[in-house]
Amino acid sequence: MPIAWNVVLMESSPDLQEVARRFRRVAPAIDQCTIRIVEESSILTSVRRDVPEPVARSTDRGAMVTVARGDGVGYAATSDLSEAGLKAAAERAVQWARASRGRTVFENAPPRLAMTEKFHANGGSGPDWTPAERIELLRRESADCRIDDRIVDWQASLWTIRSRQLLAAANGEDIFQEHELAVPALHVVASDRQLTQVRSWGGRNNGLCQKGSARQVAERSGFKGAGRQTAEQALQLLTAPNCPTGTFDLLLMPDQMMLQIHESIGHPLELDRILGDERNYAGTSFVTPDMFGSYRYGSELLNVTHDPTRAEEFATFAYDDEGSRAHRQYLIRDGVLIQPLGGALSRQRMARASWDGCVATARASSWNRPPIDRMSNLNLEAGASTFEQIVSSMDDGMLMQTNASWSIDDSRNKFQFGCEWGQRIRGGRLAEVVRNPNYRGISATFWRSLAMVGDASTVQVLGSPFCGKGEPNQLIRVGHASPACKFSAVAVFGAER
Repeated sequence: MPIAWNVVLMESSPDLQEVARRFRRVAPAIDQCTIRIVEESSILTSVRRDVPEPVARSTDRGAMVTVARGDGVGYAATSDLSEAGLKAAAERAVQWARASRGRTVFENAPPRLAMTEKFHANGGSGPDWTPAERIELLRRESADCRIDDRIVDWQASLWTIRSRQLLAAANGEDIFQEHELAVPALHVVASDRQLTQVRSWGGRNNGLCQKGSARQVAERSGFKGAGRQTAEQALQLLTAPNCPTGTFDLLLMPDQMMLQIHESIGHPLELDRILGDERNYAGTSFVTPDMFGSYRYGSELLNVTHDPTRAEEFATFAYDDEGSRAHRQYLIRDGVLIQPLGGALSRQRMARASWDGCVATARASSWNRPPIDRMSNLNLEAGASTFEQIVSSMDDGMLMQTNASWSIDDSRNKFQFGCEWGQRIRGGRLAEVVRNPNYRGISATFWRSLAMVGDASTVQVLGSPFCGKGEPNQLIRVGHASPACKFSAVAVFGAER
């Protein structure tokens, strides 16, 4: 559902506001000068093999000053939030902005930040579990995993994050955003003689990363009671036959669709990558600037949106880290490529009258990194087919769920992905489970084989905390909501063991 943005007084965050006041006292007299103050606290609670592990707590706090002079842009980060520390950072940013004039890829001055409103962006609030209640829940789920001697390792965990950010301009405009995030997870390993299989629930592999408190996310995701089911599936995989090799119709469930969207749509559509900025480190893209507006990326069933407004999704926000207002936009519509993932600075390098303004997705992983073009909430829109209709349409097919491995080339084109769970579909019905299922394809043609898209009842809101990109590297949070999808004539194969 769309998030409801609530206007609040800045006094709701007096500590970050005090840092902004200090900055304004020492900021240089330059129109385009901002500070982004970030504070993140996280708690990881885990029970492994029925034994509670030490609770891991961390807090990270600092600020990034950005200065624009003409076509020059300068950044300087600091964890020293005193007036002296902020003044030193501002002076370094001015020096870098001056030194980069005439040497940047921008033909004109970077766009002025339009920050005229104050928002509190929070995807979830309300009563949460106490530390003791967290441990008790994890103990129960851990104990439920221990159903057979062939279960050799198991773990239940809850990771929560509280993020607070203030983007403040030297002229007095500012934006405050606050987020609660939670990642519940189960990980079970089953082994018998020389065969080992892993089944997981939640966490980064399944993509069960959402906005909200630990209690909210765990309750709406069905975390309670998932331990035994996960262990039972791990044991099923131990006795399952190896995935066959051949060409099959393929039904990908949302937790695998998440990776497919991420790797073969998200990264190829990042504008800085298309323009060559990432070539040195993270690779380039098979997408070229002339493709927008005409290139058939997928079948007519493929509709992909950038949507940072969905309340429970992992990368929801009101403004990106350059200060651009975020709203829902189509990137691919009816299979045709419309526009890339590019923030305001990137967009002015490749302006198109047909584009719906910038896609507010310039983001930084922390206070000590500058914003770059990133995925945020990148979603595949629901279609009209129920899960039962998709299955019944497949005479000889394969269902795959939960990513286990991934490999894709530097241009994000040729890929090979493996899953934890596979299941044959015979005569329109789900049949036997298979282990070690894999499939391969080419992004430029794979999406054109999209034959059926699940309806809203098949959609899951998922995400990942660990999307890597940039030099120096930035690990950032992304969201992917997707239905189950059927692809025709896909190359499928199993592992040796």
